[in-house]
Order: sequence, then structure tokens, then C-alpha cells
Amino acid sequence: MAKYIIKRFFISIATVWAIATLCFFLLRLLPGNPFILQNPLDMKNAERMMEYYGLNRPLWEQYLSYMNSLIHLDFGYSLTYVGRSVNGVIAQYFPVTAQLGLQALSLGIPLGMFLGILSACRRGSRLDYGCQILTIITASIPSFVLAALLQLIFGVWLNLLPVSQWLSFRHTILPTLVLSIGVITGHCRSMRTLMLEVGRQDYLKTAKAKGISNIRIVVFHQIRNAILPMITNLGMEIAGMLMGSYIIEKVFSIPGLGAYFVTSITGLDYTMTLGLVVFQAVLVVFANFIVDLLYGVVDPRVRVI
Repeated sequence: MAKYIIKRFFISIATVWAIATLCFFLLRLLPGNPFILQNPLDMKNAERMMEYYGLNRPLWEQYLSYMNSLIHLDFGYSLTYVGRSVNGVIAQYFPVTAQLGLQALSLGIPLGMFLGILSACRRGSRLDYGCQILTIITASIPSFVLAALLQLIFGVWLNLLPVSQWLSFRHTILPTLVLSIGVITGHCRSMRTLMLEVGRQDYLKTAKAKGISNIRIVVFHQIRNAILPMITNLGMEIAGMLMGSYIIEKVFSIPGLGAYFVTSITGLDYTMTLGLVVFQAVLVVFANFIVDLLYGVVDPRVRVI
């Protein structure tokens, strides 16, 4: 097991390094000057700023300097937001984004799996058809349309919930619900498919032939084996949710990382963009590392791969 963990750990480190390297050079290929974009009339000041941030040095020197800072967990200072470090922005706004993502996952995963299990157990019933129709409809509606619809119903017509800002738990309900609907839809469809596939296995037919109750078969055999394949996407799903959704944050005026990520790309803010990309890469790699360890515990055969 120790050899398996060490192997996965070094693979994770190499993955983060490859992502950081690729993104560094791809960003430098983008045309334009970040300081000219901010103030096109002041060319001399733009040249001084390029020298101050070291952007006029050879590309390989910039790369080595950035990697040295990255080793010390320093993402540098923003080129757009004067005096703001990328580490400071992440520390200030990531908790908001993480809270939104975790709330959406905490609601979406259990509810989606529960609906998928019910749909599979009642295959061909009205409940099954209703769940399938509902998942198709919700998957077809863009998130910003759904957000606006919920704001209209619960915020304007019923006046039950606030439609923007991030001041109390009541302010988090609508954006959490919008984000969780996509999670519910995906897990409901996946769980239904896996439950039906597992239900056709020979060992379940044997269990039924032995007279084991249907509830015991579903809980201890069918659900348990159907959940295992869903672990594969869990790491990516958690990391993606933790980084939030720019559209949802924009619609509900949530002070998260999404706005900084988009504005940094459009403004050629190299350090902010690269810092947020690397930070998200670390989240994704770490989440997948944990998933790999879980797989190694659940299925020992994985350890030899």
C-alpha cells in the first residue's frame, strides 16, 4: 500500500508541474500588453511596469523565477489589481466559493442518488418516467435562466428569499439550489443506470433464489456495488464545485473567485490567471489523489496498476 501511495503522490506532483508549465507558456502566447490594455495612452508607464514585474526579461528567466516562487507557495502579485497578491485574493474569496460548492454537493449528491435509486427500483412506473422527464428538462435549461426563474418566483412573487448578496444563510439558499440541480440531475441518471446494470448480475439472481428480502438485496448488494463506479468522477466534481461557477456568482452578486478568474483572462493578468489555474489544478489533483487512495482501499486490485 505504501508503494501505491508514493507512486500516486509523485504522479500528482508531476501533473501539477506539467499544468503550471503548459499554462505559463500558453498565457505568454496571448497577444497584447496587460498594461497597455489598462491605459493605452501611457506607453512609457507601461514599459516601466513591464520592467518592474520582470516581464521584459527572457521567457526562460521568467519561467524559472515563477517556478521558484511556486515552490515557496507564492503566486505573486496581480497585474490588474494594484497591491493585491494572488494568495491574498484566494484567501479572501475562496471560502465563499468553497461554501457555495460544498452546500450544493451536500444537497445534490444524496438527493440525486436517492432519486436514481427510487427510479431504478420502480422502473417503468410513473415515478421513473417523472424522474427521467425532470432530469431531461433541468439538464436542458441553462443555469442563468434557472437562476433568474428562481429569483422571480421566490424573491419577487413570493418574497421568501433574497435574490442577491452573500450576507446570511438565507442568501445562500437560491444559488445553492441552482448549482445543486445540475448535480442532482447527473447523479440521478448515473445511479439509475448503474442500479439497473448491477441488477442484471448473476449474484443478485442467486441472492433472490436464496430467499433474501428485496430490501436487503437493494441496500447491501445493489446500492453498494452501484456506488463504486461513481467514485471515479467524485474528485473532479468536488474540485469543480469548490472553484464555483462564475455565472451563478455573477447573477447572485456573490463575492467569489469566479469574477477574478474571468477578468484576469480578459485583462491579460498573467499572475492572477496562472495562480488561479494552478490553485484549481492542485484541488483537482488532490481530490483525484484521495479518490485513488479510496479505490486502493475498496479494490486491492487497483494497487498493482
